[in-house]
Amino acid sequence: MKAIRLRRPFGQERFEHVDIADPGAPGAGEIRVRLHASSLNAHDLAVVLGQLPVEDNRIPLSDGAGVVEAVGAGVQEFAVGDHVVSTFFPRWLAGGPGPLAAGFATTPGDGIDGYACEVAVRPATAFTHAPRGWSHLEAATLTTAGLTAWRALVVAGGLKTGDTVLTLGTGGVSVFALQLAKAAGATVIATSSSDDKLARAAALGADHGINYRQHPEWSKEVLALTGGRGVDHVVEVGGPGTLPQSMRSARVGGHIALIGALTGFADMVPTAELMLRQQRVTGIGVGSREHQLDLVRAVETTGLRPVIDRSFALDDLADAFRLQQAGGHFGKIGIDYSMASGKAA
Repeated sequence: MKAIRLRRPFGQERFEHVDIADPGAPGAGEIRVRLHASSLNAHDLAVVLGQLPVEDNRIPLSDGAGVVEAVGAGVQEFAVGDHVVSTFFPRWLAGGPGPLAAGFATTPGDGIDGYACEVAVRPATAFTHAPRGWSHLEAATLTTAGLTAWRALVVAGGLKTGDTVLTLGTGGVSVFALQLAKAAGATVIATSSSDDKLARAAALGADHGINYRQHPEWSKEVLALTGGRGVDHVVEVGGPGTLPQSMRSARVGGHIALIGALTGFADMVPTAELMLRQQRVTGIGVGSREHQLDLVRAVETTGLRPVIDRSFALDDLADAFRLQQAGGHFGKIGIDYSMASGKAA
């Protein structure tokens, strides 16, 4: 079967298109999935750029959506023909993040091979059902970005109607957070360096937009919009370069979901200010299979659909990563395995 492997030295130009052995029939407790779509995440880009240590010849992509072709002995949750979507931590089924002691050792596209291939045979617990009525491309956005936003706001944040949420940027996690917050009846303040992207955020329901290039001290704008109180939740994807302003944007006792490090990894947390403001900072690393099951039920109930900026053929994976690295997208970048090469949509 066809697959893409990542070769050292890593980078977008180091994808090798290969034919590998078909994984065959599923064993006990496994399912065989014909893959139809994936989507790109910051984690995938870090792997491709060599910022995360992975083995040579790794098949990339953590997200995978497709159709069950066969089920192994003992599998009762799935049947042939079911539409499914992968999980980011296949061994974190429920409860607290105890199984994460090994880091990304079991994460597809990192510690194990990912879904840049035609077929995968994995334990049935490495997938959940996809939301009813969603395309494979839409379902593939849930594994990482959708679940991260869900855990940040709902699981860790306890989001409720009437809360105020601040989202940073307009990447996949932030746009999902905007949509989930609005579905819950929250007020959303979105930030971006682009007025065009802020207009798109407003079309999705964002109540306020702040261009952080025009307002470098954007926390002051957030406080002005909230009458000096600050927001209840911050979806913090920037890291050390934005965390101080996120803290000043959140209310006393507010919640900051620390998700990404787009500004780097330097440890410069203003601890005195954090204690004075009595804020809660939660490190968010995607979520469990149980969290994903809850998310699937939520999007089916609310009618939420993901925002996919552009889609690429699997053969054009390098082009998709170039777009991601340039930061020109709004929402998610999809990989549609049915598309012909050179026909991005």
